[in-house]
Amino acid sequence: MEILQTIAAAIVTLGILVTIHEYGHFWVARRCGVKVLRFSVGFGKPLYRWYDRQQTEYVIAAIPLGGYVKMLDEREDDVPPELRSQAFNTKPVGHRIAIVAAGPVVNLVFAVFAYWLMFVAGINTVVPVIGELKPESVAMQAGLQSGRELVAVDGHQTRTWEEVSLRLAARIGDSGELRLRTRELNGTNERELGIPIQRWQFDEQHGPLFTLGIQPYRPQVPATIGSLVEGGRAQLGGLQVGDRVLMVDDQSIERWEQLVEQIRNRPERLVRLQLERQGRILELELAPARTESESGEVYGYIGAGVQSVSWPPEMMREVRFSVIEAVPAAVAKSGQMIGLTLESIWKMLQGLISVKNLSGPITIAKVAGASAASGLESFLNFLAYLSISLGILNLLPIPVLDGGHLLYYLVEAVRGKPVSEKTQVLGLKIGMSLLLGLMLLALYNDVLRL
Repeated sequence: MEILQTIAAAIVTLGILVTIHEYGHFWVARRCGVKVLRFSVGFGKPLYRWYDRQQTEYVIAAIPLGGYVKMLDEREDDVPPELRSQAFNTKPVGHRIAIVAAGPVVNLVFAVFAYWLMFVAGINTVVPVIGELKPESVAMQAGLQSGRELVAVDGHQTRTWEEVSLRLAARIGDSGELRLRTRELNGTNERELGIPIQRWQFDEQHGPLFTLGIQPYRPQVPATIGSLVEGGRAQLGGLQVGDRVLMVDDQSIERWEQLVEQIRNRPERLVRLQLERQGRILELELAPARTESESGEVYGYIGAGVQSVSWPPEMMREVRFSVIEAVPAAVAKSGQMIGLTLESIWKMLQGLISVKNLSGPITIAKVAGASAASGLESFLNFLAYLSISLGILNLLPIPVLDGGHLLYYLVEAVRGKPVSEKTQVLGLKIGMSLLLGLMLLALYNDVLRL
């Protein structure tokens, strides 16, 4: 059932983003007087089709990993003389630039709309309060203290942990100093301190906070099982939802974090669990599966999730904007995410960020399913982020992508004549090879994350 929900969420997510992207091309093409022959969401065999009054064919196809708008073009088909004025290739270069750029631009505009809707609906979030600090970590050495709210990173306000993480992620590969400002929970006693960094990197699995040695505050969570992975070691070993783990071998367990630590330290080693189930004390034995992170760390994993607990009211915050106030907030959020995406691409090209950060359809499907299950806020946030990624990816100057076509048309606008057919064919071959390589790499990363 969970797999079906994940697939459905992925299809809905990609369907929305592909549709608005292709609609951008379609809408501007129509305004420029270009005849559109087909508007397809998906590739492959058509599952459903219909026509409008201008005889444009609309198609929903079987493979929901993209789409396209097929326009009348003399380079692809014979065009009757009476329709030549409606062919894409006969239009002024400015019109062609507008048509090609419209898809990615609409993706970026849609991200603003998604963030606007999210801000108007309101964001329920956890106040970014520092929990435990790892001994001898850079955060502890810099003077950070547990129990204080992290209110700004590098001078930028941080009202949520997401904002904290985004500001920290923007510094990946940098050298210099991270400036962190904290205060007491009652809003008093603000202080700012610096953490020196040198070509700063962090493990994607754990995130930037872990690298600094910062553990976000969490209410004390008992080691009670809230969910089980189908076919996981916990389920196969006899654990049930609602079980509270009391001991692992001879180690007493009071909090979930203690259970996680004990399990992680015992890959493929038989462990004895003492647990409470409906008032009865039971003992079970199981061996955590051996799992390896992208950084090469080996740890144990049993496939069990924690039972959620309620947060103290003072640790929760609702961030809500009026219809008008949400507009600049959404634009600023989109700008921040666009800047972070561009900066990440540049740092990846420089070798400052590992290509292991690339994600493909499997990761997108998993995140889409998780965000949809978490509610409207999470889904809109993911939808906006993915829309920005799709828009920027398509603007990259790689032949076969919109950005590659834009490059050709910009060269044509400057030179006053089109790029030669030979050059375009060569660029197409290079672009397809590069894109195929990136897709295979992203898919390989997806498989490693399974």
